[in-house]
Amino acid sequence: MEISILALPLIASIISGFFGKFIGDRNSEIITSLLVSISAIFSGLVLYEVIVNQYQDNIVIATWISSGSLEVNWSMKIDSLSAVMLVVVTSVSALVHVYSIGYMSHDPHKPRFMAYLSLFTFAMLMLVTSDNFIQLFFGWEGVGLCSYFLIGFWFKKESANKAAIKAFVVNRVGDFGFALGIFLIFYLFGTVNYSEVFNQISSITDKNLVFLGITFNAIDLICLLLFIGAMGKSAQILLHTWLPDAMEGPTPVSALIHAATMVTAGVFLVVRCSPIFEYSEFALNIITIVGMSTAFFAATVALVQNDIKKIIAYSTCSQLGYMFFATGVGAYNVAMFHLFTHAFFKALLFLGSGSVIHAFKDEQNINNMGGVWKKLPYTYSLMIIGTLALTGFPYLSGFYSKDAIIEFAYLRGNTTGYYAAGIGIFTALLTSIYSWRLIFKTFHGNYNNKQININDTHESPIVMLIPLVLLSVGAIFAGFLFKELFIGKQGLDYFWGDSIFFLKPLSTDHPPLWFLLLTPILVIISIPLAYYLFVKNKKLPEQIANINKPLYQFLLNKWYFDELYDALFVNPSKKFGLFLWKFFDLKIIDGFGPDGISSLIKKFSIKANKFQSGYIYQYAFVMLLGFSALLTFLIVK
Repeated sequence: MEISILALPLIASIISGFFGKFIGDRNSEIITSLLVSISAIFSGLVLYEVIVNQYQDNIVIATWISSGSLEVNWSMKIDSLSAVMLVVVTSVSALVHVYSIGYMSHDPHKPRFMAYLSLFTFAMLMLVTSDNFIQLFFGWEGVGLCSYFLIGFWFKKESANKAAIKAFVVNRVGDFGFALGIFLIFYLFGTVNYSEVFNQISSITDKNLVFLGITFNAIDLICLLLFIGAMGKSAQILLHTWLPDAMEGPTPVSALIHAATMVTAGVFLVVRCSPIFEYSEFALNIITIVGMSTAFFAATVALVQNDIKKIIAYSTCSQLGYMFFATGVGAYNVAMFHLFTHAFFKALLFLGSGSVIHAFKDEQNINNMGGVWKKLPYTYSLMIIGTLALTGFPYLSGFYSKDAIIEFAYLRGNTTGYYAAGIGIFTALLTSIYSWRLIFKTFHGNYNNKQININDTHESPIVMLIPLVLLSVGAIFAGFLFKELFIGKQGLDYFWGDSIFFLKPLSTDHPPLWFLLLTPILVIISIPLAYYLFVKNKKLPEQIANINKPLYQFLLNKWYFDELYDALFVNPSKKFGLFLWKFFDLKIIDGFGPDGISSLIKKFSIKANKFQSGYIYQYAFVMLLGFSALLTFLIVK
């Protein structure tokens, strides 16, 4: 059964990718959706076995690499951590497959799209079930490649091509650091298997290495390099610029890649490597700072965005920041809890936005929407549920996981923890404001679309609504049902077991009551505030923007990260490449290579052609010269 979880998405991809033209669009959709759904059911059964019977296993599928001391297997590591990720990946993927049947109904390349989705799922499953860093890296690069295919699926659009290339290149920066981290692990331990590496970590706590002329503690350096990889994949600040642009792909891609799977790979990496990170206080502080900075940055930018998918994308970026600073304060189980709940309500919001875009015939600007909550009652209601869960409204899933992150940051008891908790509370307020801004401007107020008559807007078909309904169930109940299992004392003692390592036990204290009530109160207050700003008094936000125009432009241009990278890296690289092309390629390589040789032969041919005069006496004279030269040579010899 366990191997089937991996095999079924791969088989689905092969069938749809290679035989889609023969079996037809509908059969491709049915086969891929069915096989991935079966994989999701099997994943649920594995999680049940892990919860009830504490099931653990390491299934070796095949020997992959055997070279000297390097032994790498292709295997499936089943424990509580991988079981949770299996459920998240396969369940969301299955619902996205079903949703895509309706959303991509007019696309002429449906088999290829479904094949990419299934292949992406397989690569992600390879990643989360690995028992060694090489298989982890294989899955890591696999999801990166598939994301390139999916983001650039509509490759005839220049913007989609640019977004796909940008995602690929930015992720390569992080992946380079990740690869260096794996090399360093093999150099220090002579193995890449998790269990063998983790067992030896405590023996090198005092070992130092020189890297780039700087002396590092070996564990600190390993952690920093691994975290660079996590920053790229999980779109943390400095390596985040690819995520909003990735919205150029079809909406189901956004839900799959940017809600529950690819972007959470970085969080999974840090949690899986907790036995390493726990020995590096320096790295944990860096992770906390980067995480809370990302959460704040993305929330501020989301406040002023007008593209419905980009608002949700920046929301994803912000929530990933929460997960990272949870790991930074040592609350790995809490980070996984938020990853779990976030998958449901963020996939719900992405697919809900797709339903809105579908109704507005591909319009994505929320300023061109409004007044359609009665026309799209199901989509509206389901997106309300997703928004409530995202903002941390009391007793929905986001309430339990997000508040837990802020509480554990506070209980860390140091400056970094207090700072992270404060940023977390303020970011929660910003999250609530921009989330309700999206709802109110999309569904309430006046109808603002001049291209489409309001009567032409319509609710999505049932095949698109069913996944939304199922995700809404997770958005409502996942936090309450799994709270004790993930972050309660029972979870630490019973569920997580050896899959997460705590060098120091988590604090069992409780923050003061005022602190516990602060975030929910701010979240609740923000709802009428957002309604007043974006429905009742629409001119006030414009007036505030005009008064603070430099700040508004700063946020609208996403803190000018793209412009900065263009100035520092992109444009100089283009100019240097142009110089190499003009000087080395054209003048040197082509000049002395094929172009030079052909030019020389051409000139020689022109000169030789002059001898072809047609006069017999000239030919006889040349023959006489040749005969004389030959005779002279023979005599001298």
